[in-house]
Amino acid sequence: MASVQSFSSCDLSCMRTREPWGKPRRIRGRRCLIRCQSGKISDSEEEKHGKVKLRVLIAGGGIGGLVLALAAKQRGYDVKVFEKDLSAVRGEGMHRGPIQLLSSALAVLEAIDEKVAKQIIEAGCVTGNRTNGIADGLTGEWFTKFDLLTPALKKGLPLTTVIYRMTLQDILVNAVGPNILRNKSKVVDFMQEPNKVRVVLENGQHFDGDILIGADGIWSEVRSKLFGKQEASYSGFTCYSGLTSYVPHYIDTIGYRVFLGFNQYFVASDVGNGKMQWYAFHGEPPSCTGFPEGKKERLLGLFGKWCSEVTTLISETPEQMILQRDIYDRDIINTWGHGRVTLLGDAIHPMQPNLGQGGCMAIEDCYQLILELDKVAKHCFDDGKPCEVVSALRRYEKKRISRVKIVHTASRMASKVVANYKPYIEFKSGPLSNVVVTHPGIHVARAVLQLIFPHFIDWMIGGHGLW
Repeated sequence: MASVQSFSSCDLSCMRTREPWGKPRRIRGRRCLIRCQSGKISDSEEEKHGKVKLRVLIAGGGIGGLVLALAAKQRGYDVKVFEKDLSAVRGEGMHRGPIQLLSSALAVLEAIDEKVAKQIIEAGCVTGNRTNGIADGLTGEWFTKFDLLTPALKKGLPLTTVIYRMTLQDILVNAVGPNILRNKSKVVDFMQEPNKVRVVLENGQHFDGDILIGADGIWSEVRSKLFGKQEASYSGFTCYSGLTSYVPHYIDTIGYRVFLGFNQYFVASDVGNGKMQWYAFHGEPPSCTGFPEGKKERLLGLFGKWCSEVTTLISETPEQMILQRDIYDRDIINTWGHGRVTLLGDAIHPMQPNLGQGGCMAIEDCYQLILELDKVAKHCFDDGKPCEVVSALRRYEKKRISRVKIVHTASRMASKVVANYKPYIEFKSGPLSNVVVTHPGIHVARAVLQLIFPHFIDWMIGGHGLW
């Protein structure tokens, strides 16, 4: 018979003293993003006043699930995270390489836990203080450059940073703690009742809570139970990623570059510690594997005529450090949850990695969700009555969907642009045979991008009114 368990109280000793609700405080000169509950409340005080804690169940121990758990822990909520395989999460981190944390996401992390944010920033590599942008793959010439520094400095926010996913995962796992995070605990089902939601694990165990948050990724079980199984959309691109111990001559001036070509593109980024991470995207059918010559030789065949900045990185990378994965996303839907259940991050809005915003959007989701939970948890649970959390979940969804839609659409649009990128006109016959000239549309595209993209970057870094 399956066991039924309720949560033990979280250790409130880790909660930081905060100013009263509605008075944001400064964190090292930066604006505090999350307006928190006042002071600590001891267990004895809660029992004396007949109060119980908000019980938060989280399916998934990825970045979104752990950040939400950390925020809930800091508020003294009763929180549990269920992860099917933490080693697989770390494996996925190695497979996918470093993650970019935009200023807005880093500022949210600072507000949730200043100490943890400091660890993340110190372990990462700042790229926002250098030149970043888009270049042509064949010539290496800049197409347009991004200013990630000025908008961040204007708002007093930390600079865009990249960090190894495994390192980020380790920091968050240690901060959340083993009493909250349950490994080898896959959520396979849930049941809602008027005053609670019950999750069912693969091993048959049951856990009760006030809300359930599905943060279990693009292949989310919680999403499937909410809306039925739906196939993810193949982007048309597979991604080869590589990590190499190579320090290019431009390391001090360039953070990352996206090199464009027809139906393929290449991303190169400094990740610190004398290493470069790159991603080679190529348009091809999914699950295209089995290259007798090896992935490295295949890539040199695909990108061999590109500029030296690209070919050198591929050549300097050992074969065993080159990994491959197909890129999928899902269509945006307007309903993110029902009743006491909602979704966040890749479970509801998985994105293509063209803009490097998947993880950032998940972190922002956590911020908005914890704000809405704070509003109801502060006034509810008096006399042992459960809090009205359903409305909080719906507000969270409503406030996040517009921003997420824009970023999701932009990431798909970028993929389509790359698939049709033809910067040159080549004459194969006649007096101009073998002459290559720049396509006139490229100049127009560059002008439009230079006009629009600074505003988009400023909007992204600004968090769209999140603070």
